[in-house]
Amino acid sequence: MKRIAVTGAGGQIAYSLIFQIAAGELLGPNQPIALQLLDVPQVVDSLKGLVMELEDCAFPLLKEIRFGSNPQEAFAGADYVFLVGAKPRGPGMERKDLLADNGKIFVEQGKALNEAASKGVQVLVVGNPCNTNCLIAIHHAPNIPAKQFHAMTRLDQNRAQFQLAHKANVRVEEVSCVTIWGNHSSTQVADFVHAKIKGKPAIDVIRDRNWLEKEFFPGIQKRGSVVIAARGKSSAASAAHAALGAMRSLIVPTPAGEWFSSGEYTQGNPYGIASDLVFSFPCHPEIVSGLKWDDFLQEKIAITQKELIEERDCVALLLRG
Repeated sequence: MKRIAVTGAGGQIAYSLIFQIAAGELLGPNQPIALQLLDVPQVVDSLKGLVMELEDCAFPLLKEIRFGSNPQEAFAGADYVFLVGAKPRGPGMERKDLLADNGKIFVEQGKALNEAASKGVQVLVVGNPCNTNCLIAIHHAPNIPAKQFHAMTRLDQNRAQFQLAHKANVRVEEVSCVTIWGNHSSTQVADFVHAKIKGKPAIDVIRDRNWLEKEFFPGIQKRGSVVIAARGKSSAASAAHAALGAMRSLIVPTPAGEWFSSGEYTQGNPYGIASDLVFSFPCHPEIVSGLKWDDFLQEKIAITQKELIEERDCVALLLRG
C-alpha cells in the first residue's frame, strides 16, 4: 500500500485532487492507497465531511484515511506528498509578506517530512509562492535528497499547450515539449522556441513571432490573474489536474524526445542558473540539457532568475536550520 499525503485538504484544489487520487488516477487501477490529510486546526472538523464523502464513493483502492492538523502524523511513512496548503495573498499584502507568512509553514512541514516521511518520498509543492516555498522545505529536510522536491509549473505548461494548439488549430495532444522556465509567477517564461507541434518546431508552424512574443507569452504570464478576474476565485480544478499530472510525470516514464516542466533545485543544473534556487526546467524526469536560448528567451530568463534570487533573499532567515 502506498501512502499519499495532501496538505490544505479542506481547500478547493485539494477537494478536486483527493477524489482523483482515490479513484486511482495517480498510481493506477491496481495500487491500494492510504490517504493522509492535513489542514489547520480550525478546518479539521470540516474534513470529517470530506472523509464521509470518500467513504460514500466506495473506492476499491482506498484502504485507509487519516486526517488531522499534525504534520508529522500526516507525513508518517508517506510515499507521495502534495503540499497544497498555503496562505493566500490578501488585499494590500506585498509579495515579501506572503513569502514570510508561508515560509513559516514550509519550515515546519520540511522538518516534519524530514522526520516522518519515507526516505524515497516525492514532494510536490503547489502552495504559492511555490518555488520559494519548495526551497524552504528543502533546507529543512536534509535527510531527503533535494531532487525529490518539486515546485508545480505544470498548470502553466498546460495553459501554454492549449494556447499553442488553439492558435495552430490542432489537437492539444499534438503539442509537445512545452517548457516553462523559472518562477511560477508573472515573470515565468513560456518557451515557444523549443515547443513542437506535430513534431515540428512551433515557430515553423505558427509563423507569427509577433503573436508569440506579444500575445501568447504575456498571456501565459497573466493567465492566473485573468482566471481570478473572471471567476472571482483562483484556479482550483485546473490546478488539481495539473498537480496530478505533475506527480504522474515523476512516476510514469515520459516518451523519448519529450519532456515536462517542473521546478527543480538548481544545484549543478546544466544552464548556469544560480545555485540554491528552485527553478522550472524541462525534465525527463532529470533536467533536459542542451536547449539553446535565443536573445528573447535569454532576456526573459534573466528576469525570472532575478526575481527568484530576490525571493530567496527575502526568506534568508527562514533558510537557516
